[in-house]
Amino acid sequence: MSRREWKGEIRTTAEIFFVIFLVTAIAVTVSTLLLLHNANADRAQLLRYATPTFLNVLFLTFLYTAVYMAWRYFTVVKPARKIQSALSRMTSGDFEVKLDLNETYGNLAPIAAGVNVTAEELKSVETLKTDFLSNVTHELKTPLAGMKSYAQLLRAPGLSEKERMEYAESMIQSLTRMDGLITDILRLNKLENQKLTPKCERFDLSAALTECILLFEPIWEDKDITPEIEIPDNVFVCADRELLDLIWNNLLSNAFKFTPDGGTVGVSLTRQNGAIRVSISDTGPGMSAETGRHIFDKFYQGDPSHATKGNGLGLALVKRVLDLTGSEITVHSQAGKGSAFTVLLREAKGDAAHGTGKQSV
Repeated sequence: MSRREWKGEIRTTAEIFFVIFLVTAIAVTVSTLLLLHNANADRAQLLRYATPTFLNVLFLTFLYTAVYMAWRYFTVVKPARKIQSALSRMTSGDFEVKLDLNETYGNLAPIAAGVNVTAEELKSVETLKTDFLSNVTHELKTPLAGMKSYAQLLRAPGLSEKERMEYAESMIQSLTRMDGLITDILRLNKLENQKLTPKCERFDLSAALTECILLFEPIWEDKDITPEIEIPDNVFVCADRELLDLIWNNLLSNAFKFTPDGGTVGVSLTRQNGAIRVSISDTGPGMSAETGRHIFDKFYQGDPSHATKGNGLGLALVKRVLDLTGSEITVHSQAGKGSAFTVLLREAKGDAAHGTGKQSV
């Protein structure tokens, strides 16, 4: 205990002693005087009982003060010191703190429980921070190492024009990967810190979704993937089109990336109880239950064989956008049988004509 704390305890004890002394003195004195008055005692008798009465007051005061200070120590002071010590450790960066709630904390029990919860939350945040920095470092080092290697190869004498172009192309791919990673990190940071405020504009989701699908036409033609598209005309929503495009592009990118040659990618848009339901499915390898629990975590990649084709931030961005816009996503997947991601959006109110035709792709 510090000198300042000792002074505080002494001052508190003195104040408590004084209060108890006054209360006890008044109570004992009044009781004694009433007793002697009823017994018709004279002045000499009163003086004879004065000293024992004063000593009784002092004794009772010391006794009550000792009992109260012991009770206060075990129910207030000691628990408060444990809580203060735990908070000091947390302030210094030690989040392994855990107070034993089986011990007596009295009225401070809710605070002790709150300290444990806070420590767990801070520990989780610290772990995420460490993992995030580790993953970012790894993701940046990989393309940098590749560029360094190809740059050294470009310095070698006697390179043919074909070799020079291949090395230069590989460097461009590494730079593109780094650019994509940094862009996604900045987007995710803005979304998580709510620096991006979703706009609410009414637009044709059918047309916007179709445009996003057409961006992947070279991929499905190269892999001989069959797109199965069911999108009605003129389905309008009130949302931020740019943020929704980010969702569709990430989900479609994953669908085409994981679907093997000759497979199928399905995209459907339907209305369901006043909401818009967009489903994007594939016939890829699917996911295990364990992978499904982590797919929205930053940098998580359930299939290492595709690690070079992404940075593990796509679905984290999707989840954050959906949280920000108040939308929902569900995932149905089975190992060996593909995956399906379904997004629920609110439908824009209005008198827009809803066609019955289908957008062809």
